[in-house]
Amino acid sequence: MAAASSQPPVPISITICGDGGCGKSSITLRLVRSQWTSEYDPTIEDSYSITRRIDGVVYHLSLTDTAGQEEYRGMWASSNLGADAFLLVYDITSRESLDALQYFNDLIDMEAETRLDNAARARRAGLNPSSPTAGSPVDINGGAGSGAKTIAPIKIVAGNKCDLQESRQVPAAVGLEWARRRGCGFMETSARLEVNIEETFALIVRRVVESRRMAEMGGMVGGDGGDFKAGMTKPLSPLLTTSSDDEKRGPGQRGPNIDGQKRVGGRGHGGFWKKLRCW
Repeated sequence: MAAASSQPPVPISITICGDGGCGKSSITLRLVRSQWTSEYDPTIEDSYSITRRIDGVVYHLSLTDTAGQEEYRGMWASSNLGADAFLLVYDITSRESLDALQYFNDLIDMEAETRLDNAARARRAGLNPSSPTAGSPVDINGGAGSGAKTIAPIKIVAGNKCDLQESRQVPAAVGLEWARRRGCGFMETSARLEVNIEETFALIVRRVVESRRMAEMGGMVGGDGGDFKAGMTKPLSPLLTTSSDDEKRGPGQRGPNIDGQKRVGGRGHGGFWKKLRCW
């Protein structure tokens, strides 16, 4: 225990992207400062650093909250694409915000292909692709750097504003299928009610750690029949829910009662929501 506590925090970089007004900054500020505001102030780019203990390990998370408006997208710096993971956020009350994620997904996939090419060249040269000598700034205990990375980034899609059920335009099943087709993990979140915020970033950390470990062990990015090599995440077990709608929200619970109604995804919704918590 003493040895574990003396270890420096493990660095992980995360870029948060998506259309303007989908709640990227709200998610970020809810995580970093436990704050939420209904005022919309378009972001060009903001950076934050926090530490979190996940599965007994302390991580230093470097978060980049990027511009969503189309006129600002050209300002995306190469450093944004150098992240270990990407959180692609859309607004469940706007189908257009989900469609807008395709732009960012294409950029990330091109970056992933570049990293996999770097890994292939390293292997042909007889090097471990995850070794710094292969040009990668990442090892199992390392984080983001400025070299030629060889581990494909993790992609997680977050359907934000899941508290606005009465205005929903994107069913959860549609968001999940969009994510699956593009090799992304999937969550639904609410920055306003603090639903699945910590859980989403814990999921990102676990997937980054998993991909680093697989690269260390086998010199490969993944092992799911080639799909995982492009940054795909594996299906996840459902998150735990509490047994009563009157109980306090526990980790992984979809959220508190909304205007006197049952919780989003809680008991009484049945069908799809009884099965889905995250993927």
